[in-house]
Amino acid sequence: MKLELNENSKYLKAPSIRQFSSKINQMTDVINLTVGQPDFPMPEIVKEAYQMAITNNQTTYSHNKGLLETRQGVSDYYKTRFDISYDPESIIITNGASEALDTALRCIINQGDEILLPGPVYAGYIPLIQSLGGIPIFIDTRDTDLKVTPELIKQHVTDRTRAIILNYPSNPTGMTLVEGEVAALVDLLKTLPIFVISDEIYAENTFNTAHTSFARFPAIHDQLLLINGLSKSHSATGIRIGFLSGPQYLIEKLTFMHAYNCICANVPSQVATITALNEAIDAPKEMNRAYIERRDYLVSELTDMGFSLAAVPQGAFYIFPNIQQYTDDDMQFCVDVLEKAHVAMVPGSAFTDCGHGHIRISYAYDMAQLQEGMARLRKYLSETYPDKI
Repeated sequence: MKLELNENSKYLKAPSIRQFSSKINQMTDVINLTVGQPDFPMPEIVKEAYQMAITNNQTTYSHNKGLLETRQGVSDYYKTRFDISYDPESIIITNGASEALDTALRCIINQGDEILLPGPVYAGYIPLIQSLGGIPIFIDTRDTDLKVTPELIKQHVTDRTRAIILNYPSNPTGMTLVEGEVAALVDLLKTLPIFVISDEIYAENTFNTAHTSFARFPAIHDQLLLINGLSKSHSATGIRIGFLSGPQYLIEKLTFMHAYNCICANVPSQVATITALNEAIDAPKEMNRAYIERRDYLVSELTDMGFSLAAVPQGAFYIFPNIQQYTDDDMQFCVDVLEKAHVAMVPGSAFTDCGHGHIRISYAYDMAQLQEGMARLRKYLSETYPDKI
């Protein structure tokens, strides 16, 4: 006898990126440029701290919010790197940024609440919102260089709006906001009775400019929940460490939700985090030098092939070219390139209809793979669209 799950479980399905991964696994000789996982090892000193924590039997529960030393380390790190002030009691150490987001949304969303999502947007937000009874409302940023603006937000706010999720630097576009752009959004958001969830997991992967956190602005402190973690900054996707920060009145309730979900974050990972944010605080700089070189190479190659860019990506490790010089069917384009050229990229439509006519290429891969991938893509274009390239 098969029993049915609740009604909202219908929103839980394999994302498009995973569907492509399944195709890739059935093929050989594929240049896979789909996954957003750094190709660098986690810093040795962080590995050693993790191993030492196990050796020292630091494998029991911690406080639900996390080890005080870890939360103090996050607090100090925020102040040093981004001029953000959070007391350790206003920080929860979570099992990755994903659990931080899940915890926040579980405590915020009521049935029928609208959650604003500037698109193209990371697709993982959507089923979380829907499975909790919320309604994603997409803000199309294609006419504003893939950046949300106060004017666009005003056009989408209703009396049912509960929150907005902001993600800068952005997955999938690689775009980020400079200080003046953040300040302009804050001037509007402080007037709206909504939560602001700022997913800044790529904060350390910001190029050519300093990252400006929404948490720097006291005017929205009481409505802001900040999400970050070690996955991208320290190439530590597998040890599952995230940071969820906010005003005390929210964090106390969020702590209960987090505790009922998982009790506490992985404790050896929490110990390793202290080392990561102190002795390995500069680890992202080395990675960023490689990302900038790879980005510049892709910008040159893709524009030479006829693709267009809203702007050069300034963060994360993705590039999001417009492919409409060749076709506006991004899904079929990616399937065709995979099957004929054995190069895997993600259709822009995987990031909502706001990404239609684009593709996402991850450059969290070494230069040799990127060069081979671009050579194959160029050959595919010349054979498939000989009059356009």
